[in-house]
Amino acid sequence: MKKILQFIVILLGMLIFPAVAYAQDIYADVNGDHEVNIADVNAIINVILGGSGNNAPADVNGDHEVNIADVNVVINIILGCTPPSQEHEWVDLGLPSGTLWATCNVGANTPEEYGDYFAWGETAPKNYYDWSTYKWCKGSYNTLTKYCTESDYGYNGFTDGKKELDASDDAATANWGSGARMPSSEQIQELRDNCSWQWTQRNGVYGQQGTGLNGSTIFLPATGYFWYGLLYHAGMDGSYWSRTLRPSNSDLAYNLLVTSGHGHQYYNFRDYGHTVRAVRVF
Repeated sequence: MKKILQFIVILLGMLIFPAVAYAQDIYADVNGDHEVNIADVNAIINVILGGSGNNAPADVNGDHEVNIADVNVVINIILGCTPPSQEHEWVDLGLPSGTLWATCNVGANTPEEYGDYFAWGETAPKNYYDWSTYKWCKGSYNTLTKYCTESDYGYNGFTDGKKELDASDDAATANWGSGARMPSSEQIQELRDNCSWQWTQRNGVYGQQGTGLNGSTIFLPATGYFWYGLLYHAGMDGSYWSRTLRPSNSDLAYNLLVTSGHGHQYYNFRDYGHTVRAVRVF
């Protein structure tokens, strides 16, 4: 395996070195030399093979693992593919963690547009939201086939212990690329706790506007939610998925609930259709 990886690096170096790729914000600059090139591919492979190196920057796609997928991201950037996260706008709200939030929903082009609706762990919108159409079960809430911590909810007692969505099942990553993720429940709570919130309108669309500690703002429209084939509560409240399962009830996942009263973190059934507001992955 080591010899194969080393051969790939040599071959890539012959083909594309010393090309330097898109490096705004130095995204994918694994070795810290302020360029993105074959040296960064080498740095990732060195981590994979157990050599020296910092694992954090090597996890380019933000899936908490360092593997060939991170190599692919860097190669695509070197070949001229702009990181998808650069194609969308992000706002710095002065949050303690430094998390950047997208200015609009996945599937939307402006902050007030609703965008697309997704069942939790699915990456494409659909016309009918129910357990009978849900990807990760056998037709009911207690026949789950992925993301299940309790045997009572798993198909034939299935459990896998997974509490957060894989990047491949993340609607933000699937639609916007490796530079975006659905927020964790902790990131949602941080957003709620560190912004002041006001129910307002933007271009005639109701929602909550949050103002961060640095004065920057984010608008979350009241998108409602889909259940079966109908949209409920649009303009009254909104539900935004996190990527985090509710461990005590594997048929539920955490979401950000936006209302005219007080928005807060809550949870809902995984088969419901909710909107997604992405966070930036560095």
